[in-house]
This record gives sequence, C-alpha cells and structure tokens, in this order.
Amino acid sequence: MYQNILVPMALDHGIGEKTIAIARQLLSEGGKITALHVYEAPQGSVGAYIDTEVVQSAFERAKSRLEDRVSTMPGVTPMIVKGHSGRTIIDTAAEMGADCIVVGSHKPGLIDYLLGSTAARVVRHAPCAVHVTRDTD
Repeated sequence: MYQNILVPMALDHGIGEKTIAIARQLLSEGGKITALHVYEAPQGSVGAYIDTEVVQSAFERAKSRLEDRVSTMPGVTPMIVKGHSGRTIIDTAAEMGADCIVVGSHKPGLIDYLLGSTAARVVRHAPCAVHVTRDTD
C-alpha cells in the first residue's frame, strides 16, 4: 500500500476514472491521491506566433476543467503544472515524494515505437513504483 500516489491525467483523453479507482485500491489509510495534468504550452516557432494572453487563457481553462472533474472525486487533489509530459510527471513525483504513480497507457502506435510513449518514459525514469493500466477503450 502507498501513502502518496500521483495520477497523471490528459484532459483530452478523459479524466481517468479507471486510474483513480486503481489508485484508491493501492492507497493506504490516511494516504493521499494527487491528480496531475501537465499543460504543454506551444513550443518553438509556433510559440512565437501565439499571444501570451492566449496561452495563459488556455492554461486557466485546463486548470478549471481539471478542478471541475476532480471535484466529484472525494479525496483527490488536482494539480496542474506547465512542462513536457514525461519529464514533468517524473519531476513532480520526486518533488512531492510520491511513492507510486498510477498512469494509463494507450495501445501503442507507430510514433510510440519511434519516440516512446509518456507511460514508457515514466516507467523508465520514475523515482518510485509505477502501476501502468492499459486503456481498453
């Protein structure tokens, strides 16, 4: 059983009721679950053409969506962080002292074989235990 579980969630793929349910089963009495969404701002030349207010507005909308969805999940704390998904999940887990990450994974596509999926990066580099659940939808 774990005391401090991090559950990364991509808002465009659903909120992750399945991963939250698994986290609840793995959670020790008195432990905590944090639902993390990593906001990836436009990078490189694309970022140069987007107004900073537009980027901030999109961040605030994502934050609101996460808070709204998690509000129906008692005992789950929402957290949104700007960064690159794989690296930010790993860094956040280390910073908060997570002892388990429960992450969903989709069926790999060709790009995943070439670059690797976020879940695969988390498994390889996480500072704690990682439970991966396959998205069966």
